[in-house]
Amino acid sequence: MSLQIEQIILHQLIRKSETEIDVVLRDSVLENHQVVTDLIADINRVYNNKAKAYGLFHENSLFETSVKEMKLGNQDFLNFSQQSVKQLRNELAKYPFAEGGSVVFCLYRYLAVEYLLIAVLNTCHSMLVNDKLEINQTQYLDIDHADIIARIDITEWQTDPDSKRYLTFLKGRVGRKVSDFFMDYLGASEGLNAKNQNKNLVQAVDDYCQEIQLDKQEKKAVREQVYGYCKGQLEAGEEIKLSNLAKELPTSDDNNFTSFVAGQDYDLDEEFPVDRATLRQLKKFSGSGGGLTINFDSDLLGERIRWDAQTDTLVIKGLPPNLRDQLQRNNK
Repeated sequence: MSLQIEQIILHQLIRKSETEIDVVLRDSVLENHQVVTDLIADINRVYNNKAKAYGLFHENSLFETSVKEMKLGNQDFLNFSQQSVKQLRNELAKYPFAEGGSVVFCLYRYLAVEYLLIAVLNTCHSMLVNDKLEINQTQYLDIDHADIIARIDITEWQTDPDSKRYLTFLKGRVGRKVSDFFMDYLGASEGLNAKNQNKNLVQAVDDYCQEIQLDKQEKKAVREQVYGYCKGQLEAGEEIKLSNLAKELPTSDDNNFTSFVAGQDYDLDEEFPVDRATLRQLKKFSGSGGGLTINFDSDLLGERIRWDAQTDTLVIKGLPPNLRDQLQRNNK
């Protein structure tokens, strides 16, 4: 991994009560050695594998102002991190569920792009067996379960002021607005909505298939082609590019996917990240509500599964054996 750390430091936030949080400040940056590099590599690994949202700074963001001052050389990285973690403490204090932890600030370069990463990591306790086979208690940073991480693409932030995606952050756990205080601290809001972009793409593909009058099998082939392209982009760490995707789709005498999308109100960017969950709609039908959850491959519709629109009824032929077994046991 060609990751070059420029500056890195960590501080601690320790919750004392529902309204009181202590700040423990480090007074010097960390030395850049292999353990430090491994730490940032691990945080990036976890971060890249989790669902993220995309954002941008508010006009009056104190955090953005601090980053500007640092980049201009008006304050050093140490002072920036110390003042910034105090601001984070003030936001954390508003949320009793927020536990604090070790706060990592890191400026680094990866593939010629400069990033600023901020992560709040919990400390976990475990057991360690030493060389005398004695059991001792130890502590470690719980990186794998981190859910409070943000990363600013400094290069894009400086070169493209109209960008709505130079800031990325983890969405947090459902039911707990973990990212709320983090966004308030950053002075940022959501920008590019990757999930909506992917939803609009799925809708545009279906509408296009209807527009050029593809039959059922042709539409199925197009859906699989789009899914294959997007999956390939995701696995390669790349984004969906409409111009490249359009080249793989069929055309009619007077229409192609590029012109079709341009002439409609799908609000699709030329490039946007892949949202794996949304793109499953190209391969599956699913839904839940009222105690019922249904999920099946789109290939089965019209074959083993039929939908009666008039009665809003699904007829399923050939139930899964384990479901049939449960029904039979319940019927006795």
